[in-house]
Amino acid sequence: MSVRSAVAAVALALALTSGAVIVSGGGGDSDDRAGRSTPVAVGPAAPLDGLRGGDLDRGVEALRTRLRDQPKDFKSWATLGTAYVEQARTRGDPALYRAADRALDRSLELRPRYDAALAGRAAVAAARHDFRGALRHAEAALAENPYGERALATRIDALVELGRYGAASRAADEADARRPGIPVFTRYAYVRELRGDTATARRVLERALDGATARGDVAYVATALGQLAWRQGEYKTALRRCGAALRADSTYLPALECRARARAAQGGTAAAVTGLRDVVGRQPLPGPVVALGELYEAKGDLARAREQYRLVDVWAALARANGVDPDLDTALAEADHGDRAEALRAARAEWGRRRTVHTADALGWALHVNGRDEEALPYARRATATGFKEAAFRYHRGMIERAMGEKEAARGSLASALKLNPGFSPVGAREAREALRSLGGDAS
Repeated sequence: MSVRSAVAAVALALALTSGAVIVSGGGGDSDDRAGRSTPVAVGPAAPLDGLRGGDLDRGVEALRTRLRDQPKDFKSWATLGTAYVEQARTRGDPALYRAADRALDRSLELRPRYDAALAGRAAVAAARHDFRGALRHAEAALAENPYGERALATRIDALVELGRYGAASRAADEADARRPGIPVFTRYAYVRELRGDTATARRVLERALDGATARGDVAYVATALGQLAWRQGEYKTALRRCGAALRADSTYLPALECRARARAAQGGTAAAVTGLRDVVGRQPLPGPVVALGELYEAKGDLARAREQYRLVDVWAALARANGVDPDLDTALAEADHGDRAEALRAARAEWGRRRTVHTADALGWALHVNGRDEEALPYARRATATGFKEAAFRYHRGMIERAMGEKEAARGSLASALKLNPGFSPVGAREAREALRSLGGDAS
């Protein structure tokens, strides 16, 4: 059953009306029209064919061994290239993208226009944040195989990351008609969440979880549900969903990060610090690194907080050296905890490449911290215009409105942020409460 059919059935039954790096499995061969669904991602990528951690590493070694014996196996070269993208993500090591390039290039030398290799190139481009390139490669793959699962999924992701939300919605509908399953369901849900329709997003993800059997599928979709719950301030639900993910795979880092954030929001700082230290130790990406730094900062341990914030600069340098554009990842971190001028440079550069709600938010906030609030406010308004329920966006808008002297609007934005997700950030939530009190609002 397609996503649209599933949503309609649920709505009728209940009498009601009615979310990077991208790696996906399945849909490899041009003549494969009905392969099994395998996990893919919006935001954090899902594992390749259910492999993670040691399983993924063993799979890569098995492919290498096979290719030493069968060096003209173009299918295995394509699979190896895509597996390297997943290894780069799980290890936080962008140097592996070069290995992915070599493997995918070899596949295409042996079989020009091979759709799985073209889709792999799309995955590499997306992982490097070259979303125009990702879209181009995905379209090329779909020209060879209109039913390729990976290419269909990556096309949606690229359109989302370029801010082309209407086109992304149409692409999700098309993918749903061609290859309904977990990869499409998760993307369909995120497109709906971007429009503020969290009810539909949740139901679609629940349907995806109901249909998941492989450990990787269960861990990925349950985590997506946990992250959605956390963004809506539903911490008990987030912990329950992340617990289900970790029962499927106790090492799944996105679930560990989600659980730590939910624990922090509930006041369990010690457990949250332990959890995030584990995540950062294995995957030092800006998101969890900054989250850990803010937990230290909220506790008054500024030395440890600064150590974490400096790691963002180290990661950004490594990313750039391997062809990854880190500007959106670093703009907010620099604005809050680093070089404000660099934050504005990065945010402007990213806005020039893609105009999403996230880049609008980053540019608005970077302008604000540089004292340019009149310029900042239109971007903050644009970030919240789609209805996407993200507390940090509302907080940023409220602080900019306060700086502009728009007290009533600021009270509304700050109160809305805290009502939606009162634990959205250890530092940001504290500052939102202080600002709201200064405006005469209720910050309880």
